[in-house]
Amino acid sequence: MFASSKLLHHPWIRIVLISNLLTQTGIWVRNFAVLLYVVNKTGGDAFAVSMISVAEYAPMLVFALIGGVFADRWPPRRTLIWCDALAAVSIWIVLAAMKSGAWEAVFFPTLISAVLSQLSQPSGMRLFQEWAAADLIQPAMSVLQTMFAVFMVLGPVLGTWVYQTFGIGVSMGLTGTVFLLSAAVLGWIPADSKAEGGGRRQGTSVFREMRDGIRYVTSNRLLGRLSLCFAAVGLGIGLISPLSVFIVTDKLGLPADHLKWLSIPYGAGEIAGGIAAFALAGRMAPQTLLMLGLIVNAAGIAVTGWSDMLWLTMLAQFVIALLQPAIFIGNQTLVMQHTEPEYIGRVSGIRTPLMTGAMLLMMSLSGVLAGRLPLGIIYSLAGLCLLIGLLIVLPLYRQRESAPASRPE
Repeated sequence: MFASSKLLHHPWIRIVLISNLLTQTGIWVRNFAVLLYVVNKTGGDAFAVSMISVAEYAPMLVFALIGGVFADRWPPRRTLIWCDALAAVSIWIVLAAMKSGAWEAVFFPTLISAVLSQLSQPSGMRLFQEWAAADLIQPAMSVLQTMFAVFMVLGPVLGTWVYQTFGIGVSMGLTGTVFLLSAAVLGWIPADSKAEGGGRRQGTSVFREMRDGIRYVTSNRLLGRLSLCFAAVGLGIGLISPLSVFIVTDKLGLPADHLKWLSIPYGAGEIAGGIAAFALAGRMAPQTLLMLGLIVNAAGIAVTGWSDMLWLTMLAQFVIALLQPAIFIGNQTLVMQHTEPEYIGRVSGIRTPLMTGAMLLMMSLSGVLAGRLPLGIIYSLAGLCLLIGLLIVLPLYRQRESAPASRPE
């Protein structure tokens, strides 16, 4: 039986995937409900809208490593259940506050959920690592990436429809309900010693464990290379993320509302790429998947920056999205295969702010660069960042399965 088929027949992994499906539904409904509600309340005030992004991204930089420490300390199943339950409770509290007239409270579900996700995401990775055999890790990452890709395309449609049809109250209530359902679903996972045995070390401080996690990553060449590659990808993606509309207006000479002609092939490519990665899981080494994704994305980004033909730009966007899941699936699979279970939270907590910080840094500079450099040069620089990531991980190409990284002395 192929690894992909084995994954879908694994009862506890199916439960985790159903839980992720529920939480993704809630997240996208909440995000677009909050966005549209704030736009309506403030008349499209740019500062108020930007605060939504601050509430979403700031916790990734501030709490990722701390969350990783506690994800390593606490039992993963129980942590996931509590995170979903607390996220649901926070939404119901905010709803009550909004009914009393404090509409600004609508920002807090995004903030609280972002903080809790710094615990729940590494705990979910620990749970996968505990329950999945080694040959199921790559298909598990593939199906998660496919799910994220589907929601990237359908999530905005779903969130907008729920808000415009039922309003903010029902949107937030639905979000709280699906979070509670996710917590209930996770309760079906057995609470045995294998899944619940945390990596907590008695008598050690949080800061000592943070330091141990950093030493664990920096002392292992493979994890260090994968983390630097992750940061390089973040630099490249962040540099071009705000500039898509200028590709349409400046390079292609079309009205801004034609941006959808880039979004459609990109969304289709992401879904197709996730499905293809899932189908090929187990037949292609994660190193190969990662490097193929980096090469194709670097070329596709450069083509997008220089193309002045709509069909070529659309094709480049499709190819970029088709192979983009390969980057994240390959990278994350290698990390999970070569990280000891008691360190997976801290490794994730180190990698998340690296990529997020790199993205935010380049997003803040992209507008300045766009006023001084041609788009072709900027997109070529973004592609170069991905090629640098490729050079960083190139020595892994010949590396086969090996034992997880050893813990620091």
